[in-house]
Amino acid sequence: MDTRAKVGLVAAALLVVYVVWGSTYLAIRVVVEEMPPLVGMGGRFVAAGLLLGALLKLRGVDLRVTRAQLAGAALLGLLLPLLGNGFVAIGEDLGVTSGVAALLVAAVPLFVTFYRFLAGDWPSPWSVLGVVLGFAGLAWLVLGGRDQGDVPLAGAAIVIAASSFWAFGSWVQPRLTLPENAFVLAVHEMWTGGVMMIALGLLRGERLDPTTYGGETWLAWSYLVVFGSALAFSAYVWLLANAPIGLVATYAYVNPVVAVLLGWLILSEQITSAVVVGGLVIVMAVAIVITVERAPKRRKDVGPPAVPEAAGATAGGPPARSR
Repeated sequence: MDTRAKVGLVAAALLVVYVVWGSTYLAIRVVVEEMPPLVGMGGRFVAAGLLLGALLKLRGVDLRVTRAQLAGAALLGLLLPLLGNGFVAIGEDLGVTSGVAALLVAAVPLFVTFYRFLAGDWPSPWSVLGVVLGFAGLAWLVLGGRDQGDVPLAGAAIVIAASSFWAFGSWVQPRLTLPENAFVLAVHEMWTGGVMMIALGLLRGERLDPTTYGGETWLAWSYLVVFGSALAFSAYVWLLANAPIGLVATYAYVNPVVAVLLGWLILSEQITSAVVVGGLVIVMAVAIVITVERAPKRRKDVGPPAVPEAAGATAGGPPARSR
């Protein structure tokens, strides 16, 4: 492949990750208007896992894994699809706007740096500055936005918890026994996480009533399955192997901007002063951390997509094992 063609493919893949993963927050917001959050998102991940598994099977990929690999994938399914993406859905169901949810999830790289610090892996002073700045931005976004009526405290707390769980899954992932093929990992991570999400939703009293959901709900749900999980995740995995990690990691501060703009344009979500100020501080902090930590020796500590659902969220999908 010549250089010009590869540059074009990289640009196209980045555009997919930027726009699709940024739009998943909007799609989740539409889905939870009618579907229960955990059962609805759990069904999404089971369907996406089956779809990706079928595509891999058609290409002759062996989906079999050992018990230890399945256990590792299931742990990530718990941390990322369930506690990561599922909690985002619950937060949006409690009234957090899609743009604010995306900004809160943008803190994933900050939490990853914090976990490294707790484990004795001392980050650089610039990383520490980025983390402090980022958490200050989170505080301003949540507390400053309450007076403007767009950030319910309980919902925001759940989304921040989702961000911390997703970050912990990203941080612990290289320490687990997992399938070597990132796509095989994604299949088992998504279906196990989806099953656990459905089970927890049923325990919470959630019930599906498919005949009562409108066309917009099913369209948004299908978009999350096909584009949010299968397409964007595939593009992301390809980027990890074909583009500099610093360039790939820019999704972490582009996705929230896309989500805020789409929420304003399609759902008429307000862009308040708290969203603007807090969001800019968070994005700036994430940019500092990613820029400082993108050296090859830090590659495994780059945070995953903002999911979620990742899945994803990314809410879009799970992270590749090579990170």
